[in-house]
Amino acid sequence: MEAGGGPGPGPAAAPGNNNNRGRGGAAAPNRGRDMARPPRKDSEGYSESPDLEFEYADTDKWAAELSELYSYTEGPEFLLNRKCFEEDFRIHMPERRWPELERAQHRTHAMRLLDGLEVTARERRLRVARAILYVAQGTFGECSSEAEVQAWMRYNIFLLLEVGTFNALVELLNMEIDNSAACSSAVRKPAISLADSTDLRVLLNIMYLIVETVRQEAEGDKPEWKSMRQTFRAELGAPLYNNEPFSVMLFGMVTKFCSGHAPHFPMKKVLLLLWKTVLCTLGGFEELQSMKAEKREILGLPPLPEDSIQVIRNMRAASPPASASDLIEQQQKRGRREHKALIKQDNLDAFNERDPYKADDSREEEEENDDDNSLEGETFPLERDEVMPPPTQHPPSERITCPKGLPWAPKVREKDIEMFLESSRSKFIGYTLGSDTNTVVGLPRPIHESIRTLKLVSPSRDSHSPFPSPCSQHSSGGVFLSHLPHSSAPWWEQPEVLIPSLLSQAVQAPSLGGCIPSFFLSRGHDPPSPSCSISVLDYPYCVVHELPELTAESLEAGDNNQFCWRNLFSCINLLRILNKLTKWKHSRTMMLVVFKSAPILKRALKVKQAMLQLYVLKLLKVQTKYLGRQWRKSNMKTMSAIYQKVRHRLNDDWAYGNDLDARPWDFQAEECALRASIERFNARRYDRAHGNPEFVPVDNCLQSVLGQRVELPEDFQVNYDLWLEREVFSRPISWEELLQ
Repeated sequence: MEAGGGPGPGPAAAPGNNNNRGRGGAAAPNRGRDMARPPRKDSEGYSESPDLEFEYADTDKWAAELSELYSYTEGPEFLLNRKCFEEDFRIHMPERRWPELERAQHRTHAMRLLDGLEVTARERRLRVARAILYVAQGTFGECSSEAEVQAWMRYNIFLLLEVGTFNALVELLNMEIDNSAACSSAVRKPAISLADSTDLRVLLNIMYLIVETVRQEAEGDKPEWKSMRQTFRAELGAPLYNNEPFSVMLFGMVTKFCSGHAPHFPMKKVLLLLWKTVLCTLGGFEELQSMKAEKREILGLPPLPEDSIQVIRNMRAASPPASASDLIEQQQKRGRREHKALIKQDNLDAFNERDPYKADDSREEEEENDDDNSLEGETFPLERDEVMPPPTQHPPSERITCPKGLPWAPKVREKDIEMFLESSRSKFIGYTLGSDTNTVVGLPRPIHESIRTLKLVSPSRDSHSPFPSPCSQHSSGGVFLSHLPHSSAPWWEQPEVLIPSLLSQAVQAPSLGGCIPSFFLSRGHDPPSPSCSISVLDYPYCVVHELPELTAESLEAGDNNQFCWRNLFSCINLLRILNKLTKWKHSRTMMLVVFKSAPILKRALKVKQAMLQLYVLKLLKVQTKYLGRQWRKSNMKTMSAIYQKVRHRLNDDWAYGNDLDARPWDFQAEECALRASIERFNARRYDRAHGNPEFVPVDNCLQSVLGQRVELPEDFQVNYDLWLEREVFSRPISWEELLQ
């Protein structure tokens, strides 16, 4: 490559080139980063399947996120974008190549393309937009490898950002959103095709590439790129677009699509761009954790005891069910041990003396009823075979080792302390004090110690959250999952619907209540499929290599990845949403029970990933008290896993159903009361037409207040001189204090 300010070829110029979303493919040798640990033997002697090498993060690697933008039906448009660019480029730069130009020439041509977006002819404007998209895609026609394409992508995108391309695209996007003719035409059509969203898709593709590329730092970034990144983040979150942040415009597209007024909007791309915009402006999990720590320090609260994501990353996944051959071998070993015990009566007597479960046949009942138990390979010390030591002496390395401690620090709610004190006062004194958690007069000393212990492990009891509600700034913040298209395919095989599930965590739980039954009714009962992607069609592989003949064999050859990153990421996010919906909401917990979620959740435990299993176990924990004694008796290994992996809450009687707030007959009244409260809040905050004037936000801007025309009452106008003399002229003014 000649000198021209370009990035230069080579793997070092394209960080993240060897990352993949678990897609595989015979023609993609460097795309399999999702490797697994070698199998190991457990205490029973059979092999355990390896843990999935999945690291939960805000997003996948940059190279993998690029390929997520395009659907496979958009493949022919890559060449169309190149054609639009080259036709214009030959006119102004005949017999020249993009890599051969100097940086000043790159900038001049980028500004020329930007001027072409201002033409009135829609067809001409679309061709210029496609040419800009080709530049953002790395001018792949001049590249010979994926690394080279990705290196030119970073260079070209920062070039486009420098000349002001993003702001021009926002204006065009706003114009397309308000295109009533296109909306009316799409509403009348019985089916929507790719042609109906062409202009929007091109604009959204460019904007997504800019946001995602600028957002992620990489080795070798130029110093000026770092300053541009900070400026871009600030502008993206500022009210510069119609006096609102850019994310509000995208939320408006979501609500317009959900209402049925714009069915031609490409929602996958809108949600992807919205997701990355939120991450770019607000930050991810690490930024959230640092913001929490900072706010707690300002408010005088104790520091956070733990980072949930870091704790989960150090957890080990539970073992999946053993294979058929392992089960047969295990049964044969158990049969040989029982046969030896029957030979000598002394051994049988010793077994009966040591076995605390000799009159209980729950083990056989468990193996009969819990045929899909996902924790079959775990070793729990309460099993019968572990209680009775084997006749042979094992070396110390093969002994069962118990965990040194639980992964989570216990917690106690303020309400739990209040209930404990109320019951203690009622028992020992005979009166109650309401929400008073400090008065312990007349209570025995052990109760004092218990209260001290409960307060020691209780979380901070600040009455307000340091962070504003995402929906409190604009009424279009609520995204209703029930309006998204449903499918009969399993829920983990619909990435287009579930990709933005991280965003859904920021949406208020009541607006998502309809997703609980739809999740369990229409998402299937099977664990995630290993892969649902075609590696040879991913970008940029598909534009720098000659594609093989697309047959079933060529598409599946070499696909040896354990899982698809996107699918597993979406599954975990959806489980986190369900946990947020049901936490401390017994009415919604009852929906999990009514729709028989326990068998579905237990099948999800077959996926050997610690974070996914944790949130499945949390969902099982909240409904355990409603599933009955027989279910608990038949699923003791699942119960043990809940004890081992889920946080403990003191005074939490989750396994036996003694909580007075868990009465199932009150769930309808609770849900109706919650819905009424939400409707009152929304009417007071957002319904300007019928809202109470006393709750209208106060305008504190001096210029706007003085610029308003106020109708004064007649008696005030008559007595205006007296009021002026009494309230203005007769009052001394301290100008020093006023200036301060």
